Amino acid sequence: MKTKLLIFGVTGDLSRRKLLPALRTIVSSNLVPELHITGISRRQIDGQQLLTGYPELAPLTDFFTMDMTDPQEFLRLKQQVQLQPDEQLVVYLSVPPKAGTAITDALGEAGLNTPNVKILFEKPFGVDLASAQDMIARTGCYFDEAQLYRIDHYLAKEMAQNIIALRSGNALFSHIWNDSVIDAIDVIASESIDIEGRADFYEQTGALRDLVQGHLMQLLALSLMEIPRDFAWSDVPRLRLRALQQLQPASISTTVRGQYEGYKDEVANPGSQVETFVKVGLRTTDPALKHIAISLVTGKALAEKKTQIRVHLRKKDAKQSGCVIFNIQPDEGIAIELFVKKPGLTREFARHQLSYRYPEQTVLPDAYEQVLVDAIAGHKNLFTSGDEVLESWRILQPLLDGWTQGEGQLVSYAKGTALETL
Repeated sequence: MKTKLLIFGVTGDLSRRKLLPALRTIVSSNLVPELHITGISRRQIDGQQLLTGYPELAPLTDFFTMDMTDPQEFLRLKQQVQLQPDEQLVVYLSVPPKAGTAITDALGEAGLNTPNVKILFEKPFGVDLASAQDMIARTGCYFDEAQLYRIDHYLAKEMAQNIIALRSGNALFSHIWNDSVIDAIDVIASESIDIEGRADFYEQTGALRDLVQGHLMQLLALSLMEIPRDFAWSDVPRLRLRALQQLQPASISTTVRGQYEGYKDEVANPGSQVETFVKVGLRTTDPALKHIAISLVTGKALAEKKTQIRVHLRKKDAKQSGCVIFNIQPDEGIAIELFVKKPGLTREFARHQLSYRYPEQTVLPDAYEQVLVDAIAGHKNLFTSGDEVLESWRILQPLLDGWTQGEGQLVSYAKGTALETL
């Protein structure tokens, strides 16, 4: 089947940094044999200049200039696309969320919503539960859920997908995945950089909305979801959703919120209460996991950059080791902390890691390559369903409500602080 790909916002930062490089690899590897790309922009652009460095894309790409606020322009776009019954149209919305929702409405009103049309959305999916409900309701006016692909690129990372493979394909993990063996699960995304001048964005977002609601909740769902014996990859969204449905709402009393020193000056807002660090404690009602302490942790300007899932095993005493680490980035792989005897005549122990990393020559696919290939093929297991989005917001909404009412202390921390001290 021929695929016609429309990229709204083709001149934007995401398109230049991620989409065009991903498409170059896809075309070079012939992963999508029949592909035509149309880049859409509000202003006339120099397509040749935009595609400098992408000679593989030039013969497959044209450009279309339009006023995205004018419904008549979408009728003109429909004439340009000339979508045939034996073709599919994949629409990538590399635009801000409000613009994406308006474009979705306009596509539907113009009749570009037949079953062979798919829409890809970038996060965020709302800023709270109410706005997410509104966004999902609006996009559902003209498109079925099966046509909507909400991107969480963390789900497309190779090691995130490997969580399922490691849990299901290895007796070592499948036998221990319950609260009689596991004491706690931490999902961590720490960053050494600060907000890097993105004051307007971060003042409207904060750490909870930026990373916890999407990326970390999805990684947690992969960690908690049941993996049945007759597991199929197409079941993953349903299993993730069930894991989220079993999580209890977050509480101010089990949440730590912080802001690094100097943030207020960077954003020129002396009274800012926006968090640059957050640690959310959660519990699940899943009978097999209900005694596990869960935490979601993210922060800016910390001592190191890492994204990992740490599974802490129950110990008989403090002298034992007991941690399984899934490294999502960097250095994708898995590690098991062990105590081993030090070489020599003494009986002293030392802590080491038994680890697996991909061989040095391994080239892991970029998350956006995976996203595009899967969407074109109609594989939805790496995309977030509308119900998952709403469940994530249900869990976190009590924190937003409490902070709005002035509840919860905002802790100050120095740049470069070690995550473990917060």
